[in-house]
Amino acid sequence: MTDAALTDPIAEIERLRAEVERLRVRAEAAEAAADHDVLTPTLNRRGFVAAMKSAMAFSQRHGTPAVLLYLDLDGFKGVNDRLGHAAGDAALVHVAELMKANLRESDAVGRLGGDEFGLLMLNAGLDEGREKARRLAAALEADPFRWEGEEAGLGGSFGVRAFAGHADPEVWLAEADAAMWVRKKGR
Repeated sequence: MTDAALTDPIAEIERLRAEVERLRVRAEAAEAAADHDVLTPTLNRRGFVAAMKSAMAFSQRHGTPAVLLYLDLDGFKGVNDRLGHAAGDAALVHVAELMKANLRESDAVGRLGGDEFGLLMLNAGLDEGREKARRLAAALEADPFRWEGEEAGLGGSFGVRAFAGHADPEVWLAEADAAMWVRKKGR
């Protein structure tokens, strides 16, 4: 204990309370950062899988539908190759912002890695998911990415899978990913 603590215990208690509060704020910020993508305004894979687990439990418990959309960007490699990695990063931010602007507040968006995104909609079934994928693809087309005055069109291939009592979010993600690849190869 310091001499100041011995002479003024009230001041020491207040100092310790302030230190605890500062550490609590730092811990909350670190926890939030652990679930959010470092580049885009979305969840990272860890945070998105946590949101999926929560939605899956809610859907299971209440018999509520949920749907998962898996997006793989079309044309992203060309943006990186032609315009550089800074443009590629900006394109990912553009797409993430576009996705978030076109989803409900209750929906979750996550960057799963590279140019792949997941979109989770609670209280929505397969038909709503397919319609949302169609609208998001149209939004990507209507709002092209621009970098230093040059337009770099990005498209998207979506896989859509309704929640079907999956026990493992990775299985649900794999099904939506497989549906996306079927669609991508068919285009």
